Amino acid sequence: MNSQKIYVTRPLLPNFEDMVAALRKIYDSQWLTNMGEWHNALEIRLRQVLKTQNVSLFNNGTIALVTAIRALELPEGSEVITTPFTFAATPHSIAWNGLKPVFCDIEPETMTIDPDRIEELITPNTSAILGVHVYGFPCQVDRIQEIADRHGLKVVYDAAHAFGTEINGTGIGNYGDITMFSFHATKLFNTIEGGCLAYTDNALSKKIYNLRNFGIKNEEVVEAVGINGKMNEIQAAWGLLNIDKFQKERDRRMEIRARYRELLSGVEGIYVPIMPDGVTDSCQYFPIVVEDAYGESRDELFERFRENSIIVRKYFHPACTDYECYRNDLAVKLSNLPVVNDIKRRVLCLPFYGDLKETDIERIARIIREHTVYGRRS
Repeated sequence: MNSQKIYVTRPLLPNFEDMVAALRKIYDSQWLTNMGEWHNALEIRLRQVLKTQNVSLFNNGTIALVTAIRALELPEGSEVITTPFTFAATPHSIAWNGLKPVFCDIEPETMTIDPDRIEELITPNTSAILGVHVYGFPCQVDRIQEIADRHGLKVVYDAAHAFGTEINGTGIGNYGDITMFSFHATKLFNTIEGGCLAYTDNALSKKIYNLRNFGIKNEEVVEAVGINGKMNEIQAAWGLLNIDKFQKERDRRMEIRARYRELLSGVEGIYVPIMPDGVTDSCQYFPIVVEDAYGESRDELFERFRENSIIVRKYFHPACTDYECYRNDLAVKLSNLPVVNDIKRRVLCLPFYGDLKETDIERIARIIREHTVYGRRS
Protein backbone atom coordinates (compact mmCIF):
# COMPACT_ATOMS: atom_id res chain seq x y z
CA MET A 1 0.00 0.00 0.00
CA ASN A 2 1.17 3.50 -0.84
CA SER A 3 1.01 5.61 2.35
CA GLN A 4 1.04 8.93 0.45
CA LYS A 5 -2.63 9.82 0.08
CA ILE A 6 -4.03 11.35 -3.08
CA TYR A 7 -7.15 13.40 -2.41
CA VAL A 8 -10.07 14.07 -4.74
CA THR A 9 -9.18 17.76 -4.83
CA ARG A 10 -6.78 20.34 -3.44
CA PRO A 11 -7.42 24.03 -2.75
CA LEU A 12 -6.00 26.68 -5.04
CA LEU A 13 -3.73 28.84 -2.85
CA PRO A 14 -2.62 32.43 -3.45
CA ASN A 15 1.07 33.30 -3.24
CA PHE A 16 1.96 33.29 0.47
CA GLU A 17 3.97 36.53 0.40
CA ASP A 18 1.19 38.30 -1.52
CA MET A 19 -1.34 37.17 1.08
CA VAL A 20 0.87 38.42 3.91
CA ALA A 21 1.12 41.81 2.17
CA ALA A 22 -2.67 41.93 1.78
CA LEU A 23 -3.14 41.07 5.45
CA ARG A 24 -0.82 43.93 6.37
CA LYS A 25 -2.94 46.37 4.37
CA ILE A 26 -6.15 45.06 5.95
CA TYR A 27 -4.56 45.18 9.40
CA ASP A 28 -3.44 48.77 8.89
CA SER A 29 -6.82 49.86 7.53
CA GLN A 30 -8.68 48.32 10.52
CA TRP A 31 -11.61 47.70 8.16
CA LEU A 32 -12.24 43.96 8.51
CA THR A 33 -15.76 43.46 7.17
CA ASN A 34 -18.97 45.28 6.10
CA MET A 35 -18.31 45.70 2.36
CA GLY A 36 -14.81 47.17 2.47
CA GLU A 37 -12.28 47.94 -0.25
CA TRP A 38 -11.23 44.35 -0.97
CA HIS A 39 -14.84 43.14 -0.95
CA ASN A 40 -15.97 45.76 -3.45
CA ALA A 41 -12.95 45.18 -5.70
CA LEU A 42 -13.68 41.44 -5.81
CA GLU A 43 -17.30 42.05 -6.81
CA ILE A 44 -16.09 44.14 -9.75
CA ARG A 45 -13.61 41.45 -10.87
CA LEU A 46 -16.23 38.73 -10.58
CA ARG A 47 -18.63 40.64 -12.82
CA GLN A 48 -15.89 40.64 -15.44
CA VAL A 49 -14.90 36.99 -15.04
CA LEU A 50 -18.44 35.62 -14.81
CA LYS A 51 -19.63 37.93 -17.62
CA THR A 52 -22.70 38.96 -15.68
CA GLN A 53 -24.29 42.31 -14.92
CA ASN A 54 -24.63 42.03 -11.14
CA VAL A 55 -22.65 40.15 -8.48
CA SER A 56 -23.30 40.15 -4.73
CA LEU A 57 -20.68 38.51 -2.51
CA PHE A 58 -21.53 36.29 0.46
CA ASN A 59 -19.69 34.59 3.31
CA ASN A 60 -20.64 31.17 1.89
CA GLY A 61 -22.66 29.65 -0.92
CA THR A 62 -25.42 28.23 1.28
CA ILE A 63 -26.28 31.60 2.81
CA ALA A 64 -26.17 33.05 -0.70
CA LEU A 65 -28.68 30.46 -1.95
CA VAL A 66 -30.96 30.96 1.06
CA THR A 67 -30.90 34.70 0.34
CA ALA A 68 -31.54 34.22 -3.39
CA ILE A 69 -34.73 32.30 -2.66
CA ARG A 70 -35.75 34.86 -0.03
CA ALA A 71 -35.19 37.76 -2.44
CA LEU A 72 -37.66 36.30 -4.94
CA GLU A 73 -40.47 36.52 -2.33
CA LEU A 74 -41.96 33.12 -3.12
CA PRO A 75 -45.30 32.40 -1.43
CA GLU A 76 -44.89 30.88 2.03
CA GLY A 77 -45.29 27.10 2.00
CA SER A 78 -45.13 26.88 -1.79
CA GLU A 79 -43.27 24.16 -3.71
CA VAL A 80 -39.92 24.42 -5.46
CA ILE A 81 -39.03 21.73 -7.99
CA THR A 82 -35.40 20.68 -7.70
CA THR A 83 -33.05 17.72 -8.09
CA PRO A 84 -32.04 15.22 -5.39
CA PHE A 85 -28.73 14.63 -7.18
CA THR A 86 -26.95 17.50 -5.48
CA PHE A 87 -25.28 18.60 -2.25
CA ALA A 88 -27.48 18.89 0.85
CA ALA A 89 -27.33 22.70 0.76
CA THR A 90 -29.62 22.83 -2.29
CA PRO A 91 -32.83 21.41 -0.77
CA HIS A 92 -31.90 22.76 2.68
CA SER A 93 -31.93 26.30 1.28
CA ILE A 94 -35.49 25.73 0.08
CA ALA A 95 -36.61 24.27 3.41
CA TRP A 96 -34.97 27.06 5.45
CA ASN A 97 -37.19 29.50 3.57
CA GLY A 98 -40.31 27.66 4.70
CA LEU A 99 -40.81 26.17 1.24
CA LYS A 100 -41.20 22.57 0.14
CA PRO A 101 -38.62 20.88 -2.10
CA VAL A 102 -40.21 18.62 -4.72
CA PHE A 103 -37.66 16.25 -6.24
CA CYS A 104 -37.39 15.67 -9.98
CA ASP A 105 -35.43 13.00 -11.84
CA ILE A 106 -32.29 13.79 -13.85
CA GLU A 107 -30.94 13.24 -17.36
CA PRO A 108 -28.54 10.28 -17.57
CA GLU A 109 -25.96 12.08 -19.74
CA THR A 110 -25.52 15.37 -17.86
CA MET A 111 -27.01 14.28 -14.50
CA THR A 112 -28.87 17.62 -14.33
CA ILE A 113 -32.60 18.08 -13.75
CA ASP A 114 -34.67 16.56 -16.56
CA PRO A 115 -36.95 19.12 -18.26
CA ASP A 116 -39.14 16.26 -19.57
CA ARG A 117 -40.01 15.41 -15.98
CA ILE A 118 -40.56 18.90 -14.58
CA GLU A 119 -44.03 19.73 -15.89
CA GLU A 120 -45.65 16.63 -14.44
CA LEU A 121 -44.58 17.86 -10.97
CA ILE A 122 -46.05 21.36 -11.33
CA THR A 123 -49.11 22.02 -9.17
CA PRO A 124 -51.07 25.20 -8.32
CA ASN A 125 -48.73 25.48 -5.32
CA THR A 126 -45.49 25.45 -7.37
CA SER A 127 -43.59 28.75 -7.26
CA ALA A 128 -40.11 28.03 -8.66
CA ILE A 129 -37.63 25.65 -10.26
CA LEU A 130 -34.16 25.26 -8.74
CA GLY A 131 -31.72 23.57 -11.14
CA VAL A 132 -28.18 22.47 -10.38
CA HIS A 133 -25.34 22.62 -12.92
CA VAL A 134 -23.85 19.32 -11.73
CA TYR A 135 -20.07 18.96 -12.24
CA GLY A 136 -20.32 22.10 -14.39
CA PHE A 137 -22.69 20.45 -16.89
CA PRO A 138 -25.28 23.15 -17.56
CA CYS A 139 -28.96 22.41 -17.16
CA GLN A 140 -31.10 22.75 -20.26
CA VAL A 141 -31.58 26.42 -19.43
CA ASP A 142 -33.67 27.38 -22.47
CA ARG A 143 -36.16 24.58 -21.99
CA ILE A 144 -36.41 25.22 -18.26
CA GLN A 145 -37.06 28.91 -18.91
CA GLU A 146 -39.80 28.04 -21.42
CA ILE A 147 -41.50 25.86 -18.81
CA ALA A 148 -41.13 28.54 -16.13
CA ASP A 149 -42.53 31.27 -18.39
CA ARG A 150 -45.49 29.10 -19.37
CA HIS A 151 -46.41 28.47 -15.73
CA GLY A 152 -45.35 31.78 -14.19
CA LEU A 153 -42.49 30.32 -12.13
CA LYS A 154 -39.20 31.78 -10.90
CA VAL A 155 -35.93 30.04 -11.82
CA VAL A 156 -32.89 29.75 -9.54
CA TYR A 157 -29.66 27.95 -10.38
CA ASP A 158 -27.12 26.35 -8.08
CA ALA A 159 -23.83 26.81 -9.94
CA ALA A 160 -21.56 25.66 -7.11
CA HIS A 161 -19.72 23.47 -9.66
CA ALA A 162 -19.90 25.90 -12.56
CA PHE A 163 -17.50 28.77 -11.96
CA GLY A 164 -16.47 29.92 -15.43
CA THR A 165 -18.97 27.72 -17.26
CA GLU A 166 -20.33 29.39 -20.38
CA ILE A 167 -22.85 28.42 -23.05
CA ASN A 168 -21.72 29.68 -26.45
CA GLY A 169 -19.80 32.48 -24.73
CA THR A 170 -22.59 33.53 -22.36
CA GLY A 171 -21.75 33.26 -18.67
CA ILE A 172 -23.87 30.69 -16.86
CA GLY A 173 -24.93 33.33 -14.32
CA ASN A 174 -27.07 35.09 -16.92
CA TYR A 175 -29.77 32.40 -16.96
CA GLY A 176 -32.80 32.24 -14.72
CA ASP A 177 -33.62 34.90 -12.11
CA ILE A 178 -30.61 34.32 -9.84
CA THR A 179 -27.57 32.02 -9.90
CA MET A 180 -25.49 31.02 -6.89
CA PHE A 181 -21.75 30.30 -7.10
CA SER A 182 -19.80 28.67 -4.27
CA PHE A 183 -16.26 29.70 -3.38
CA HIS A 184 -15.60 26.94 -0.86
CA ALA A 185 -11.99 25.77 -0.54
CA THR A 186 -12.74 22.68 -2.66
CA LYS A 187 -13.94 24.72 -5.65
CA LEU A 188 -11.96 25.73 -8.75
CA PHE A 189 -11.96 29.33 -7.50
CA ASN A 190 -12.10 29.78 -3.75
CA THR A 191 -12.15 32.45 -1.06
CA ILE A 192 -11.60 29.77 1.65
CA GLU A 193 -15.34 29.94 2.31
CA GLY A 194 -17.63 32.19 0.35
CA GLY A 195 -19.97 32.52 -2.57
CA CYS A 196 -21.93 35.00 -4.64
CA LEU A 197 -25.19 35.62 -6.42
CA ALA A 198 -25.24 36.65 -10.07
CA TYR A 199 -28.33 38.16 -11.70
CA THR A 200 -29.37 40.43 -14.56
CA ASP A 201 -32.27 42.27 -12.88
CA ASN A 202 -30.83 45.48 -11.44
CA ALA A 203 -33.88 45.82 -9.17
CA LEU A 204 -32.64 42.82 -7.14
CA SER A 205 -29.36 44.51 -6.26
CA LYS A 206 -30.54 46.71 -3.39
CA LYS A 207 -32.84 44.00 -2.04
CA ILE A 208 -30.02 41.42 -1.91
CA TYR A 209 -27.61 44.01 -0.47
CA ASN A 210 -30.01 44.67 2.41
CA LEU A 211 -30.99 41.04 3.00
CA ARG A 212 -27.37 39.91 3.43
CA ASN A 213 -26.92 42.70 6.02
CA PHE A 214 -29.74 41.79 8.42
CA GLY A 215 -32.34 43.58 6.28
CA ILE A 216 -30.91 46.95 7.30
CA LYS A 217 -31.88 49.80 4.98
CA ASN A 218 -30.05 52.54 6.87
CA GLU A 219 -28.92 53.43 10.39
CA GLU A 220 -32.48 53.72 11.65
CA VAL A 221 -34.54 51.44 9.39
CA VAL A 222 -34.65 47.64 9.18
CA GLU A 223 -37.04 46.84 6.34
CA ALA A 224 -36.81 43.06 6.05
CA VAL A 225 -35.96 39.89 7.98
CA GLY A 226 -32.41 39.57 6.70
CA ILE A 227 -29.38 37.50 7.58
CA ASN A 228 -25.67 38.05 8.13
CA GLY A 229 -24.24 37.00 4.78
CA LYS A 230 -21.41 39.48 4.42
CA MET A 231 -17.98 38.38 3.16
CA ASN A 232 -15.09 39.72 5.24
CA GLU A 233 -12.01 41.50 3.89
CA ILE A 234 -9.62 38.60 4.45
CA GLN A 235 -11.76 36.25 2.37
CA ALA A 236 -12.10 38.92 -0.31
CA ALA A 237 -8.34 39.54 -0.44
CA TRP A 238 -7.74 35.77 -0.76
CA GLY A 239 -10.19 35.74 -3.66
CA LEU A 240 -8.64 38.73 -5.42
CA LEU A 241 -5.25 37.03 -5.31
CA ASN A 242 -6.71 33.74 -6.52
CA ILE A 243 -8.85 35.10 -9.33
CA ASP A 244 -5.84 35.65 -11.58
CA LYS A 245 -4.69 32.06 -10.97
CA PHE A 246 -7.85 30.06 -11.62
CA GLN A 247 -7.53 30.09 -15.42
CA LYS A 248 -4.06 28.52 -15.27
CA GLU A 249 -5.47 25.94 -12.86
CA ARG A 250 -8.35 25.20 -15.22
CA ASP A 251 -5.99 24.88 -18.20
CA ARG A 252 -3.94 22.32 -16.30
CA ARG A 253 -7.09 20.42 -15.33
CA MET A 254 -8.08 20.29 -18.99
CA GLU A 255 -4.76 18.57 -19.70
CA ILE A 256 -5.39 16.11 -16.86
CA ARG A 257 -8.90 15.46 -18.13
CA ALA A 258 -7.55 14.69 -21.61
CA ARG A 259 -4.96 12.34 -20.10
CA TYR A 260 -7.59 10.51 -18.04
CA ARG A 261 -9.75 10.06 -21.12
CA GLU A 262 -6.81 8.73 -23.08
CA LEU A 263 -5.87 6.22 -20.39
CA LEU A 264 -9.48 5.11 -19.77
CA SER A 265 -10.39 4.87 -23.44
CA GLY A 266 -11.54 1.38 -24.32
CA VAL A 267 -12.09 0.23 -20.72
CA GLU A 268 -15.39 -1.58 -21.02
CA GLY A 269 -17.95 -0.50 -18.46
CA ILE A 270 -16.34 2.85 -17.62
CA TYR A 271 -18.32 5.76 -19.02
CA VAL A 272 -16.76 9.24 -18.97
CA PRO A 273 -19.42 11.97 -19.38
CA ILE A 274 -18.60 14.49 -22.13
CA MET A 275 -19.45 18.18 -21.98
CA PRO A 276 -21.99 19.26 -24.65
CA ASP A 277 -20.80 21.26 -27.68
CA GLY A 278 -20.55 25.00 -27.10
CA VAL A 279 -20.03 24.68 -23.35
CA THR A 280 -16.93 26.03 -21.61
CA ASP A 281 -16.08 23.46 -18.94
CA SER A 282 -15.50 24.65 -15.37
CA CYS A 283 -13.28 21.57 -14.79
CA GLN A 284 -14.58 21.33 -11.24
CA TYR A 285 -14.72 17.52 -11.02
CA PHE A 286 -13.86 14.49 -13.13
CA PRO A 287 -16.73 11.99 -12.77
CA ILE A 288 -16.89 8.49 -14.19
CA VAL A 289 -19.88 6.15 -14.27
CA VAL A 290 -19.27 2.47 -13.47
CA GLU A 291 -21.56 0.35 -15.63
CA ASP A 292 -22.49 -3.33 -15.27
CA ALA A 293 -20.10 -4.34 -18.07
CA TYR A 294 -17.16 -3.32 -15.89
CA GLY A 295 -17.55 -6.48 -13.83
CA GLU A 296 -17.12 -4.78 -10.49
CA SER A 297 -19.42 -2.40 -8.63
CA ARG A 298 -18.71 1.25 -7.99
CA ASP A 299 -18.41 0.52 -4.28
CA GLU A 300 -15.89 -2.26 -4.89
CA LEU A 301 -13.82 0.07 -7.06
CA PHE A 302 -14.13 2.75 -4.39
CA GLU A 303 -12.70 0.37 -1.78
CA ARG A 304 -9.81 -0.60 -4.05
CA PHE A 305 -8.92 3.06 -4.37
CA ARG A 306 -9.02 3.43 -0.58
CA GLU A 307 -6.73 0.40 -0.23
CA ASN A 308 -4.27 2.30 -2.41
CA SER A 309 -4.57 5.54 -0.36
CA ILE A 310 -6.50 7.29 -3.13
CA ILE A 311 -9.46 9.29 -1.82
CA VAL A 312 -12.24 9.37 -4.41
CA ARG A 313 -15.84 10.55 -3.85
CA LYS A 314 -19.21 8.88 -4.36
CA TYR A 315 -20.50 12.25 -5.40
CA PHE A 316 -23.60 12.32 -4.99
CA HIS A 317 -24.37 9.31 -2.86
CA PRO A 318 -26.67 9.12 -1.05
CA ALA A 319 -29.17 11.26 -2.94
CA CYS A 320 -30.97 13.98 -1.00
CA THR A 321 -34.14 11.86 -1.07
CA ASP A 322 -32.27 9.28 1.03
CA TYR A 323 -31.65 11.78 3.87
CA GLU A 324 -33.69 11.13 7.00
CA CYS A 325 -34.96 14.71 6.98
CA TYR A 326 -36.63 14.19 3.56
CA ARG A 327 -37.24 10.49 3.02
CA ASN A 328 -40.34 10.29 5.24
CA ASP A 329 -42.07 13.02 3.26
CA LEU A 330 -45.03 11.61 1.33
CA ALA A 331 -43.94 13.33 -1.89
CA VAL A 332 -40.52 11.72 -1.59
CA LYS A 333 -42.01 8.31 -0.89
CA LEU A 334 -44.14 8.62 -4.02
CA SER A 335 -41.40 10.16 -6.17
CA ASN A 336 -40.32 8.43 -9.36
CA LEU A 337 -36.54 8.78 -9.70
CA PRO A 338 -35.18 5.84 -11.74
CA VAL A 339 -32.18 7.70 -13.17
CA VAL A 340 -31.16 9.23 -9.82
CA ASN A 341 -31.45 5.88 -8.08
CA ASP A 342 -29.31 4.25 -10.77
CA ILE A 343 -26.64 6.95 -11.14
CA LYS A 344 -26.13 7.46 -7.40
CA ARG A 345 -24.79 3.88 -7.10
CA ARG A 346 -22.53 4.16 -10.16
CA VAL A 347 -20.88 7.59 -10.14
CA LEU A 348 -17.35 8.20 -8.83
CA CYS A 349 -15.28 11.41 -8.87
CA LEU A 350 -11.56 10.87 -9.43
CA PRO A 351 -8.74 13.07 -8.07
CA PHE A 352 -8.70 16.22 -10.16
CA TYR A 353 -6.49 19.23 -9.45
CA GLY A 354 -3.63 21.05 -11.14
CA ASP A 355 -0.84 19.64 -8.96
CA LEU A 356 -1.80 16.04 -9.72
CA LYS A 357 1.33 14.27 -10.98
CA GLU A 358 1.52 12.28 -14.20
CA THR A 359 2.63 9.21 -12.22
CA ASP A 360 -0.46 9.55 -10.00
CA ILE A 361 -2.77 9.93 -13.01
CA GLU A 362 -1.29 6.76 -14.48
CA ARG A 363 -1.64 4.89 -11.16
CA ILE A 364 -5.29 5.94 -10.81
CA ALA A 365 -6.04 4.80 -14.37
CA ARG A 366 -4.13 1.55 -13.83
CA ILE A 367 -6.27 0.69 -10.80
CA ILE A 368 -9.37 1.12 -12.97
CA ARG A 369 -7.93 -0.77 -15.94
CA GLU A 370 -6.60 -3.74 -13.99
CA HIS A 371 -10.09 -5.01 -13.22
CA THR A 372 -12.32 -5.46 -16.26
CA VAL A 373 -14.50 -8.27 -17.50
CA TYR A 374 -11.42 -9.42 -19.41
CA GLY A 375 -8.85 -9.07 -16.68
CA ARG A 376 -10.10 -9.51 -13.14
CA ARG A 377 -7.90 -9.80 -10.11
CA SER A 378 -7.59 -13.31 -8.78
